[in-house]
Amino acid sequence: MRNSGDANMTKKVLVSGCFDLLHSGHIAFFQEAATYGDLYVALGSDKTVFDLKGKVPVNDENERLFMIQSVKCVKEVFISRGSGILDFLAEFQAIQPDIFIVNEDGSTPDKQQLCQEYGVEYLVLQREPHEGLTPRSTTALRTVHQIPFRIDLAGGWLDQPWVSKYHPGSVITISIEPTLQFNDRSGMASSTRQAAIDMWGPRLPAGNHEKLAKILFCYDNPPGTTIISGSQDAIGIVIPGLAKSYYEGEYWPTKIDRLRDDLFLQFVENSLYLVTLGPRHADFDVLADTYIDRRSAKALAEATDACWQSIKTQDVVAFGRSMRAAFEAQIAMFPAMMNDAVAHLIEQYRDVALGWKLSGAGGGGYLILVSDKPIENAVRIIARREND
Repeated sequence: MRNSGDANMTKKVLVSGCFDLLHSGHIAFFQEAATYGDLYVALGSDKTVFDLKGKVPVNDENERLFMIQSVKCVKEVFISRGSGILDFLAEFQAIQPDIFIVNEDGSTPDKQQLCQEYGVEYLVLQREPHEGLTPRSTTALRTVHQIPFRIDLAGGWLDQPWVSKYHPGSVITISIEPTLQFNDRSGMASSTRQAAIDMWGPRLPAGNHEKLAKILFCYDNPPGTTIISGSQDAIGIVIPGLAKSYYEGEYWPTKIDRLRDDLFLQFVENSLYLVTLGPRHADFDVLADTYIDRRSAKALAEATDACWQSIKTQDVVAFGRSMRAAFEAQIAMFPAMMNDAVAHLIEQYRDVALGWKLSGAGGGGYLILVSDKPIENAVRIIARREND
C-alpha cells in the first residue's frame, strides 16, 4: 500500500466497472485502490451494461454516478463514452493514469495489453471484504439466487445429436456455486441458469436431480426452439458435484455417472484456474464453419474418458493433458472457437499450465487452466456439494 505524502508525486489511479447496486465490496475496492494515488472511476453506461450483461442495470447511470461521487476516497467519476470491455479507452487516454487497477474477476487480456501499450502499471487486487463484513457481489444482491452455474470440463458438443451421431461419447460437467459474477454469454450456462430462476426462483427445488434436470432442459427448449441448448447445461446446473453424461445421438444422455465424494471435488477445485476473456460478441457464430466427422468425435470422446479417469485417480498431469486433448478435438470440429487473441493468451500460460480449454463454445468467456501451481490473478471456483 503506498500513497506518497507529496501531492506533487501523487499518482493517478484508474478503475472501471458498472458498480450497480453499490455495496461494501465496491467500497472496499475503492478504498484499497485509493491507497495507490488519486482515484478516478470509469463508470460503464447503461448501454454498455446491457451489451455486456444482456440486462439493464438496477440503478441507471446517473444514479450510479451520484452514488460513487459521494464516496470520499474517489477523486473523480465519469460515465465512459465508449462500449465493450474497453469502454473507458478515450478517458484512459485523456487521464493518462499511472496505475490501472482491477479485481481478479475483472482482469482481462485486453485490459492488460492496453496498459502494456501505454506503459501503465497493471495491478490486480484480491476480493477482500472489509474487516468484520460479509463478502458481497452484485450478483448476490441483485438476485439473492443460489442457483449454480456449471463448467463443462471435457466433451462439450457431444450433447448435440448432430455430433454424437458420428461417435457416442460423454460430457463432463461440474456444478459450481454462484460465488462470482460470471459474465453472461461466457459459456457458464447463464441462459439456462436464468431459465431455472424463471421457473423455480432463487433456489433449486428438492427432488430427484436427474428428473429436475430434465424438466429444466424441457423448459429451456420449448416446442419450436430452433437452436437447442445442450442438456449438459441443465445437468451441470442441477446435479451436484461431477457428472459424466453419455450421449448416443440423442439430446438426452442414456446414462449419467457421478462423482460426489469431497476428495474428487477438492481435486478439481484445487486444479482449476479461470482467466477472464469477457463475454463473446453478439454476432459470434461458432457454427459458421464446422468439420464434424467420426474421427474428430471419437477423439473428443476418448479424451473425455481419459479426463474422467484422471479425476478418479487424482492425477493432475493426466487431467491437464486430457482436458487439452478434448479441447483440441473440439476446435478441430469447430475452428471458430479459437482466435488469435485466445491463441496468444494460451501461449502466455503454456509454461505454467498443464492443460487448458475455453468455457462453452468459445468466442469469449473464460480460459480454463489446469495447474498444480498457483496461477496469479486467476479466478477460482467452488464445487456444489450434495447437501447444498
